[in-house]
Amino acid sequence: MSVDPKRIDIKEILSLLPHRYPFIMVDRIVDMELGVAIRGIKNVSMNENFFQGHFPGEPVMPGVLMLEGMAQVGALLAYLTDREMAGTKLVYFAGLDKVKFRQKVVPGDQLLYELTVLKRKSKFWVMAGKALVDGKLVAEAELMATFA
Repeated sequence: MSVDPKRIDIKEILSLLPHRYPFIMVDRIVDMELGVAIRGIKNVSMNENFFQGHFPGEPVMPGVLMLEGMAQVGALLAYLTDREMAGTKLVYFAGLDKVKFRQKVVPGDQLLYELTVLKRKSKFWVMAGKALVDGKLVAEAELMATFA
């Protein structure tokens, strides 16, 4: 993706995003090109609080939380691209399009989120997002977000 990939650990992620446990949906950034694309991972553990009720005896990660993970990775790209916004503005969802869930995600899976910027105008971003497990597409969406 980039010639000089930058790995960002959970400490830096927490310094940029306002989210905290149990709502942080990204563990590490593994690659990015500022203003263009980013890749991050989420290790899915049976210890996640949502598995208590979704579904007992058949734990499945809720699709909306995969979308939230995509959004958080996209927000990290926005903050890292526009550093002056970090700590002063929040990134808010503005819309979702073309959402598709292709396969269930279960404890033990590692989600790889890939987001690519489709359009950017001032504070408004549109990104294509994919979630993959073992190289297989499990979810996809177009995400719109803005700094506010």
